[in-house]
Amino acid sequence: MTGTLAHLTLAFGLLGNIVSFMVFLAPIPTFYKVYKKKSTEGFQSAPYVVGLFSAMLWIYYALLKTNVLLLITINSVGCFIETLYICFFLFYAPKKARMESLKLIVLLIVVGFGLIVGLTQFFASGVTRGVIVGWICLVFSLCVFVAPLGVLRQVIKTKSVEYMPILLSVALTLSAVMWFFYGLLLRDFNIAIPNVLGFTFGIIQMILYYMYKNKKPISNEKITEFEAKKYPVGEMEGKRFQERVDHKTIDVVKLTALISSDILPVVTKLKENGHDAGHVAVEPQAHPNVPNHIIEVTA
Repeated sequence: MTGTLAHLTLAFGLLGNIVSFMVFLAPIPTFYKVYKKKSTEGFQSAPYVVGLFSAMLWIYYALLKTNVLLLITINSVGCFIETLYICFFLFYAPKKARMESLKLIVLLIVVGFGLIVGLTQFFASGVTRGVIVGWICLVFSLCVFVAPLGVLRQVIKTKSVEYMPILLSVALTLSAVMWFFYGLLLRDFNIAIPNVLGFTFGIIQMILYYMYKNKKPISNEKITEFEAKKYPVGEMEGKRFQERVDHKTIDVVKLTALISSDILPVVTKLKENGHDAGHVAVEPQAHPNVPNHIIEVTA
């Protein structure tokens, strides 16, 4: 029986490593877009900094235990990948975003993780140290799994799943299942408990995805509703074009009237003095209201 449990634990741990590795690689398309456009375009570094902090916490916890080697392997890989993402982000981020990211790194990685390690090393020992760090990992993991609530609210509000990729949701759900059973078989509830919440939110995300994947986003339904009811699409475009043409025609009429009002008195005066108006070059006076350009109207 003990051998069977050991094999099951190893199997779930290896599957957890594989699925978690896929989750770590999920942001690659995002960073490919950043590379192509040479700009972070409003993307945030917080998920990657938080991911690095989480991986470092779990490595520290695993080092205090004796039987969770597979927890060390995947989180070591995670630390490496998240560090690459952060460096890539800092390279292409504008100055303001770069400074905000550096502040978050200092606050979370340097100060936060440094305090956890320092305080537990100096004020706790043996099993107590592992218990304290385990509780910190548990609470932090629960906070990370609660974070997608904002995405769920946005999906329900907009009826759009644009910002909730289904493949990532499936991968996170599978990862939660694997690590739950890995922690359960090890009787390590600091690993198992947070993944119950992760599995629950993963299922909710997938349900919402299939509910709203064929729905039309609300934002697209609010476009000129009144005009759409009043005019068909073709008539609306024709109406707008006619308004532009009428506006340009009025400008030309005004321009002609203004120029005529300046030239006509000069021509009349020349005729009265006996000059031939047809052979006289007349320069119109500058008028403050004449446009600086001549508008050409084309049908």
